[in-house]
Amino acid sequence: MKIIGELINASRKSVGEAIKAADVDTIKKLARDQAENGAHYIDVNAGIFVGKEKDYMEWLIKLVQEEVDVPCCIDSPDPLVVESALRLHQDKAGVPMVNSISLESDRFDNLLPVIAEHQCKVVALCMSEEGMPETAEDRFAIAEKLVNVLIQKGIKADDIYVDPLVQPISTNKMYGVEFLNSIEMIMTRLEGVHTVCGMSNISYGLPKRAILNRSFVVMAVLKGLDTAIINPMDANMMANIIVAETLAGKDEFCMNFLEAYRADKFEL
Repeated sequence: MKIIGELINASRKSVGEAIKAADVDTIKKLARDQAENGAHYIDVNAGIFVGKEKDYMEWLIKLVQEEVDVPCCIDSPDPLVVESALRLHQDKAGVPMVNSISLESDRFDNLLPVIAEHQCKVVALCMSEEGMPETAEDRFAIAEKLVNVLIQKGIKADDIYVDPLVQPISTNKMYGVEFLNSIEMIMTRLEGVHTVCGMSNISYGLPKRAILNRSFVVMAVLKGLDTAIINPMDANMMANIIVAETLAGKDEFCMNFLEAYRADKFEL
């Protein structure tokens, strides 16, 4: 399982304030803490700063790359911001990721040339002009079209991370099931691609959200999910992912489980 650390996001009040205050130490600590706790990518988002997003994104990427040897996940729909960030990103830590392209015409038409030009991984969001899909079949139809176009533009299947979009189960009891079924469809029918999502949307509007999120990630891993956008400092979430992969047959001789046990990562 690949982990994308979600904490350097300007929509979080403390992070937005740190960016505005040019608080280098806070941003670097967030990057370091996430990398040390298992993040394979550090998501970087400055989207709330209209007119200043590009400058802040560049500042954040420089700080993250000074602090950790982990590639960035460039979280912006703005092609100018993405282009600038990709040119700035140093690949010594690995290939960067762009979050995200979709079938919405403006985002698709403007971002596709940028992504095709640069060597990067990309999150392919199951969103179209019709809005957010509700069924597994609708999600798959968007994913199939988007993946085919990306591959035609020279992007390898292994560099495509399909996000079928988690929607709150508090608004429709079937949203969790439909999402899980879409993960299975994508992973079995679209050869070579990955799936990714932010887990926390499933519990929006409900109490005890962490319990729902942690259980949901186990179910998603069993369906084939191989990348998650989460807080890697949530020790219980990370433990649940390790257990899920072991039970799903993705942990040869249970070596990852045993390593986590020896490191005292499980609570009794």
